[in-house]
Amino acid sequence: MIVPPGSRIGIVGGGQLGRMLALAAARLGYRCYIYAPETSGPAADVSAGWTQGSYDDAVALASFANSVDVVTYEFENVPVAPLRSLSQRLHPNLAALEVAQDRLTEKDFVARLALKPAPYRAVDDLEGLRSAIAELGTPAILKTRRFGYDGKGQARLASADDAETAWEAVGGNPSVLEGFVRFDREFSIIAVRGQDGAFATWDAPDNVHEGGILATSTVPAGPFIAAQAGDAIAMTKALADALDYVGVLTVEYFATAAGPVFNEMAPRVHNSGHWTIEGAVTCQFENHVRAICGLPLGSTALAARHVEMRNLIGTQADDWAAILGDPTAHLHLYGKGEPRPGRKMGHVTRLSVE
Repeated sequence: MIVPPGSRIGIVGGGQLGRMLALAAARLGYRCYIYAPETSGPAADVSAGWTQGSYDDAVALASFANSVDVVTYEFENVPVAPLRSLSQRLHPNLAALEVAQDRLTEKDFVARLALKPAPYRAVDDLEGLRSAIAELGTPAILKTRRFGYDGKGQARLASADDAETAWEAVGGNPSVLEGFVRFDREFSIIAVRGQDGAFATWDAPDNVHEGGILATSTVPAGPFIAAQAGDAIAMTKALADALDYVGVLTVEYFATAAGPVFNEMAPRVHNSGHWTIEGAVTCQFENHVRAICGLPLGSTALAARHVEMRNLIGTQADDWAAILGDPTAHLHLYGKGEPRPGRKMGHVTRLSVE
């Protein structure tokens, strides 16, 4: 289904990803409308309208969907059931959302596709955690099956003695224990798949995390990641095809001596793809809009010799004046309120063309 420029795009969620989607859509002549439970948010400044409503309110969501021509979402922690009435005009589809919302479902799915996840075991209680530790060993990491991001909902175990503390740290919620993976680097494949099955990827960025939060993404990555990118792209395409995916899909990988190991997927535009706004011919946000609207995909080629994106966390965004004084820097502030530790307030991308 082609949704031509001039049409209305609905975005479920009003955070910074919705903001950047709305900006990209506006360049192509679309108007974006936000549905979110808050009264306002980063996307409010650049969207044509804001509907306040609960993600659990199927009636309100259906009414919102009927007011626009196509619907997408900016984060994956949205209840699936209320979205079922939107499924005919929703991209990415509900299958992708259901897989990505539950770490166990996700890992089982990619394992069936032979995509090599880290070793894992389902954990439903403390005794189950102890059994999983006995099978996988330590060190290991315990992650809640649902609602974890940016290091939240996780606990590291150095030894079996940490079981009770880790179980308390995740609130006793159903979880997954992941065995230790010895990796040299972390990277992601940011891919886009069109309604016609057309598939493209951007350069794989070298991602560095600090405190469980992405700090920098750099392209081109070094030779260790570059040597594994081809296999990771093939794995990502297999995942996208299996889901009949439409839009931008991000898959994070560990670069190991034995090749790429699947870490997790995000059925949406992604922080590690923010560099594409200035660093690629067509950014992830524009290509997501193109895909969900049935338009041809744009080129994903690099637009600079070297690109680094750095997140601005908490008070780091207060350095905006110095950043603007750097001729290589492109500053993005998200219009959020009070800076807090761990809160992404913006990002800066630096380009080198020589």
